Amino acid sequence: MPTAASMTIQARLDRLPRSWYVWRIVVLISLGGFFEFYDLFFTAYVAPGMIKSGLFTPQSLGALASLHVIAVAGFGTFVFATFAGLWVGALFGSQIADRMGRRKIFTWSLIWYMVCSAIMAFQDTGFALNVWRFIAGIGLGVELVTIDTYIAELIPRRERGRAFSISQFITYCAVPLIAFLAWQLVPLAPLGLDGWRWVVLIGSVGAIVVWVLRLGIPESPRWLARHGRREEADRIVASIEKAVAAETGRPLPEPIPEPAEAEGLGALAEAFRPPYRSRTIMLSVFNFAQTIGFYGFAAWVPTLLISRGVHVTTSLEYAFIIAIANPFGPLLGTLFADRIERKWQIVLAALGMGVFMALFAGLNAPAALIIVGVLFTLCANTLSYAFHNYQAELYPTRIRARAVGFVYSWSRLSAAFAGLAIGYILNVAGVPGVAAFIGVAMLVVMASIGIYGPRTRELALEQIAH
Repeated sequence: MPTAASMTIQARLDRLPRSWYVWRIVVLISLGGFFEFYDLFFTAYVAPGMIKSGLFTPQSLGALASLHVIAVAGFGTFVFATFAGLWVGALFGSQIADRMGRRKIFTWSLIWYMVCSAIMAFQDTGFALNVWRFIAGIGLGVELVTIDTYIAELIPRRERGRAFSISQFITYCAVPLIAFLAWQLVPLAPLGLDGWRWVVLIGSVGAIVVWVLRLGIPESPRWLARHGRREEADRIVASIEKAVAAETGRPLPEPIPEPAEAEGLGALAEAFRPPYRSRTIMLSVFNFAQTIGFYGFAAWVPTLLISRGVHVTTSLEYAFIIAIANPFGPLLGTLFADRIERKWQIVLAALGMGVFMALFAGLNAPAALIIVGVLFTLCANTLSYAFHNYQAELYPTRIRARAVGFVYSWSRLSAAFAGLAIGYILNVAGVPGVAAFIGVAMLVVMASIGIYGPRTRELALEQIAH
């Protein structure tokens, strides 16, 4: 299709002033992300309950227990199943979003993992639990990539950073909710059903409401333009322009002509050719390393606290207090998200994660553990919103979802094996060993992005893609 069409669409979107109409779409998408994060992060908080239910004994794990490292890792098998599913979804499912559209994929992948998680809640063996967790993870993997792609394509370039920080503020609000529910429910068995099962089911029920709300979200105009559906793209952008003009009460500024997106293969192979090959390598290395730090703490925080001598029930209480900090990293990011170059936000956040994890490993006092856990969490979630934005900016619309899915899939793969590795390291070297493992990963993050990452701040997506 003519490149002039996509140039017109992108110029019209990038000149939009700030408005509630556009931000409402971001909020609706992010509400779906809320339950994705709910589903993703309950991993850490239901761990004590699942272990108490005997789901990770060799007998319950069945064939999985034949591998010695898995038998030692115990709960690490559940973490492995989660991220193995996310890897499949991110790598293979994301390609569908470039072919079929953003809206359709993030709508139906929500249903996928909601149903699978509900089924998982009623499994009585570790083997069956892990199988359904893997299947649910596929839907999660598709959803997370598609949301990043959609937000990057919709929001004007001057506000992309703030849009991602607000989006992740909303999604991370799920984490303190999970932690609170786990603190209250996991030690109990309401109506004879294990508390951890209630935590899983509550998320599935809530996701139904969000699925209905998101049905009114339009397709990405940039995607439509790239696929020859010019009239649809024009109609959607025109409706956005009309609503924004009515809201602001003044005419919109004239679109400023910008370079059109270059033509290309529109296939994943393009991500391995110049100028994208170096970005693909950089982001693959970065994603493999960042997850070790991010989920190495987030998915294990109650267990790490127990290893520091904190009682099981008390560890859930402390984990809840730490979890309250989750939304505030992205919220603080709204102050500087579009003022500081994205790559340096990532580097500084990784530095903070390495330092605070080292401090956490040497502490025993409850108050100190909580304070350092909160500071680590703030840094981790600053890194999260910044890199979700950054990697979505570095590829053109024609391959954005599949390329982001590929590089992001390395984080899912590393998290799957890091879950086993951390379970093993925790058994043989304690929390200091885990801290060293995370520290090395953060050094890799800082080097890959700091040395090789291009700048993106306030540039049009099509400029960055050249």
